[in-house]
Amino acid sequence: MPGSAASIAARAMELSGVDPGRARVTAAEALREARAEHDAAAACMAERALGLAARQAFEIDSALGHLRRAVRIAERGGLVLQAAQARVQLSGILAVRGEFPAALREADRASPTLRGGDLALLQAQRAFILQMQGRLADALEGYRLVLPAFRRSGDTFHEAKALHNRGLLHYHLGALGAAEVDLARAAELWTGLGNQRETADADQNLGCVLVRQGRLPDALARFDRADAYFAAKGILDPVGLRDRCEALLAARLVAEARRTAEQAVAGLAARGLAPFLAEAQLLLSEAALLDGDVAAARDAATAARKGFAGQRRARFLALARSALLRVAWASGERSPRLLADARRTARALAVAGWTVPALDARLVAAQLALDLGRVRTARAELAQATAARQRGPVELRSRAWHAEALLRLAGGNRAGAESALRAGVRMLGRYRAALGATELRASSSMHAAGLARLGLRLALADGDARRVLRWAERWRASSLQPHPVRPPGDRELAGDLAQLRRVAGELGEAVQAGRDTARLRARQAALEEAVRRRARQAPAAGLYQPGVEPALGSLRAALGERALVELVELDGQLHAVVVTAGRTRLRPLGPVGQVAGELDGLRFALRRIAHGHGGPSSLDAAAQALAAAARGLDDLLLDPLRPDLGDRPLVVVPTGALHALPWPALPSCAGRPVAVAPSAALWCAATTRPHPPEPVPGAPAGTRPAAAPDRTVLVAGPGLPEAAAEVADLHDRYPGARRLTGEAATVHAVAGALDGVALAHVAAHGRFRTDNPLFSALELADGPLTVYDLEALRAAPLRLVLAACDAGLSEVRPGDELMGLAAALFTLGMRTMIASVLPVPDTATRPLMLALHDRLRAGLEPADALAGVQAGAAASASSWAASVSFVCFGAG
Repeated sequence: MPGSAASIAARAMELSGVDPGRARVTAAEALREARAEHDAAAACMAERALGLAARQAFEIDSALGHLRRAVRIAERGGLVLQAAQARVQLSGILAVRGEFPAALREADRASPTLRGGDLALLQAQRAFILQMQGRLADALEGYRLVLPAFRRSGDTFHEAKALHNRGLLHYHLGALGAAEVDLARAAELWTGLGNQRETADADQNLGCVLVRQGRLPDALARFDRADAYFAAKGILDPVGLRDRCEALLAARLVAEARRTAEQAVAGLAARGLAPFLAEAQLLLSEAALLDGDVAAARDAATAARKGFAGQRRARFLALARSALLRVAWASGERSPRLLADARRTARALAVAGWTVPALDARLVAAQLALDLGRVRTARAELAQATAARQRGPVELRSRAWHAEALLRLAGGNRAGAESALRAGVRMLGRYRAALGATELRASSSMHAAGLARLGLRLALADGDARRVLRWAERWRASSLQPHPVRPPGDRELAGDLAQLRRVAGELGEAVQAGRDTARLRARQAALEEAVRRRARQAPAAGLYQPGVEPALGSLRAALGERALVELVELDGQLHAVVVTAGRTRLRPLGPVGQVAGELDGLRFALRRIAHGHGGPSSLDAAAQALAAAARGLDDLLLDPLRPDLGDRPLVVVPTGALHALPWPALPSCAGRPVAVAPSAALWCAATTRPHPPEPVPGAPAGTRPAAAPDRTVLVAGPGLPEAAAEVADLHDRYPGARRLTGEAATVHAVAGALDGVALAHVAAHGRFRTDNPLFSALELADGPLTVYDLEALRAAPLRLVLAACDAGLSEVRPGDELMGLAAALFTLGMRTMIASVLPVPDTATRPLMLALHDRLRAGLEPADALAGVQAGAAASASSWAASVSFVCFGAG
């Protein structure tokens, strides 16, 4: 009927910003009707609706084609107003393609025709184009003019859009409070209109603001809410991926940030979103640099510079030059040319309003100047970088304190420099206290890297063992202080974990039956991602502990006859601080690179011998390789300390890859009690926790059992032929213990039994996840007991023996922050854990565990008991290899 094409086209326009899929169907219908009715105005509107719907789906080339057709249809029909309206939308599409001069030309062509609300839309579009160009002051003025017009006319949708864009502008100017107000209001208006898509966009951008404010869990919650919308609609949002990457970088979740940046770059390149692509390439450069990949960082920064130059975005071009400056610095260049470039870049960044990158560039310039002996230049740069110590994002403040320390150092004030470094570390401690999730707390130590390394460098240069120890402890394993990780009643997370266990069980059955597992593996990956995201939103404990280093007097008193060896790595060199009751010594050990090769050889040979892989000659060669690697590591790590150690029992605080070293395999540790701890502070705290209870009435005189029988738990998981027999034998030794085997050994039952128990023994398959250590697990009757499950305990077992492969391994992040089963339990107050750092055969483990518990029941401390068992296993190569794979962690 007459006019139907126009009404259908109007409906398509309404849907284009709300439901792009329905908008396309409706617009296609409108086009058919318009052709039949020869209605050029309806056809123009239908093409506009198709263009806007394509823009919502990030199909930029398609959007461009539809809007150009809309302009042509209107001009051929003499529809001057409709042509101008289409040009306004066309200018926006050209802007997101990075074609800013063309975008402004289209806006200029539309301007003379438009009045009232249409003119306000044009002015808002022009402000957006100027904003994308980096002309922020002009854009801000444009939004100031158009917002009242939208409010007067009741155009809530475009008011929200202008607020959203102005919020982003404030964000780039560093006005985070104003950005949050604008974006929150935009989200509120769009929610009221029922526009979920635009609300999701606002959530993503609010996430970026919250990241800069240091409110990381809140930011991740916003990103997750937006992601849920896009996933439900089947939309891949590459712009959102770029924003999430920024949050992940702020959290120093480097590997995930890099993967996200790579996905964003690929998605944006495929859709022709040139301005966003160049910005994503910058983020990829930063992620690659943090990941240690200088070549990839250089390539990404070069691509970003080329993109910004082509788009004539001078403000962002300064950022790309900053990224290339950091790449050159990281690659080792130290030249007058680079110094001049760093100073120019810092000035350009400051003028453009990029506060944090400007500070970074000044730090690079200052350090270059110091390296080149130009102290006055260094002071001039540093003096401009110290004003941001008290406010702003954590990155800004940590760099500012670093700058302050360098400035004081340049003036010869070493004590003042260390004071500034300590202040920076305290500030980062307060930041960490705002994070509830293990993963975020462990990664946050990366922010302190520059501060801690400079503190260590000063202490090492002075040869001051006490200060080296203090600096190592300030940075080391701070996230493992007792800290409530998440509420035990987090039902949604518990539900996700239960689903994950069910899928793991189905996956195991499918593998055994030879069925296709692709669907189950995809479901497992999706559930794991859901668990990670939910856990990251855990509320903080709200308790800030200003220092973690133990008082030296307290440490010496706790050591008694023992010696503590704290290993420190700086600039590729290993050092050891040795603490005994009488003195503290600093010893150089040598290049850390030598250790890595020997460690790999030792672990490979131990696995081969313990499992008996290969014939006699092959095992003979493995034994020789094992002996050589063990001697090599002993010579590197412990032989230089022999005068300090004597025959004392050892407490070892490793660094880096040495957390995976089976220390009992070293010749100097043979028969010697060795306890391995994440830090001296945590070891000291563990030794002050109460011992297990005294013997129950009727126990043999002169003994102190590991635990009263009714406070002992024994668990056997599935799939280990010896596990049930091992637990049965142990139950004979602890007749009052709670025993969980077979179908009774479920995750819920075992977690409940472990909560706060005095002694627990778990014989189960163990799995360490290098891709995500928080999914490291013990296999139980109904699926994996993960680190996330353990974090819901109120208290860890006081003592725990894990007869499980790899259960003692942890992922090591900067600052020797650990993530894995042991780390989670130490956070919850565990005193001691005995676990393997290698795969161990079930048959060899059972006699070892029985002998260990016999010694524990006789009153020996765990480290002494384990050393005695390992000495007794020396008669058989395979038994000895299995035994020394077990390490005593914690108090010892």
